[in-house]
Amino acid sequence: MGAQLRVYKRRIRSVTATKKITKAMEMIAASRVVKAQRKVAASTPYATELTRAVTAVGTGSNTKHPLTTEVESAARAAVLLLTSDRGLAGAFNSNAIKAAERLTARLEAEGKEVDTYIVGRRGIAHYNFRERTIAHTWTGFTDEPSYADAKQIAGPLIDAIEKDTADGGVDELHIVYTEFVSMMTQTAVDGRLLPLRLEDVATESSAATGTDAPAKGQVRPLYEFEPSAEDVLDALLPRYVESRIYNALLQSAASKHAATRRAMKSATDNAGELINTLSRLANAARQAEITQEISEIVGGASALADATAGSDK
Repeated sequence: MGAQLRVYKRRIRSVTATKKITKAMEMIAASRVVKAQRKVAASTPYATELTRAVTAVGTGSNTKHPLTTEVESAARAAVLLLTSDRGLAGAFNSNAIKAAERLTARLEAEGKEVDTYIVGRRGIAHYNFRERTIAHTWTGFTDEPSYADAKQIAGPLIDAIEKDTADGGVDELHIVYTEFVSMMTQTAVDGRLLPLRLEDVATESSAATGTDAPAKGQVRPLYEFEPSAEDVLDALLPRYVESRIYNALLQSAASKHAATRRAMKSATDNAGELINTLSRLANAARQAEITQEISEIVGGASALADATAGSDK
């Protein structure tokens, strides 16, 4: 019985140490998610203004730009998947990966070849384990992404869409990331970045700015561009892609920290419940041990008394 009590005490010490670690990770994630939320809020006005500028150029000119012109029969698409470098975040990474796989299956069903670009070690490990081809990877900044990281990611993607498919280029660019809705809700979403759907961009810009989108069939204003509309698009659209990727990175980081906080809180609560259960079992084992010792003492005393009484006779 003493050995069993020692086992319970050893497990209680181990679970208590784990509880301290998960509690510390919960507090760290809680502080990081607040910072990530602030960065998301700070990046929104910049992305909104760029969206309005791109919309003005795209709808206010008749220029056909490769980044805004819809390909009639797209043959190749790029999918950018945003995951995290670390785990301990519940279903955060698996949900994003599943969303990317659903998008890939849909694109392949449309007859398009898919090139996968991945941010984060968890997504890379998932695809490498299944021996799937990855076009490009980035790691090391998913917890605290910067605009320089977004620019680094956007470069190869823009180069790919500007190339012909015969030279390894793509016709479409899609992104899969986890949208931060609230501390309790994070949703894996996908969207097409390029070519731009100008109607969707205009609606998104109007919703963000609180203005009314032009009605269908309404005459749009005409603009004069210097030096040319094509040059303006060349300058604006890469910035637009960078800002969208940066916002998605921030959304993904905030979602990851929120998921980590929730997972670590659940782990801490479970550890507390396990400690209580082990404590009850340890107390029961100790009581059983004491009861057995008392029974042995009483039995020994009774036997001794009987032996003494027999010798007196």
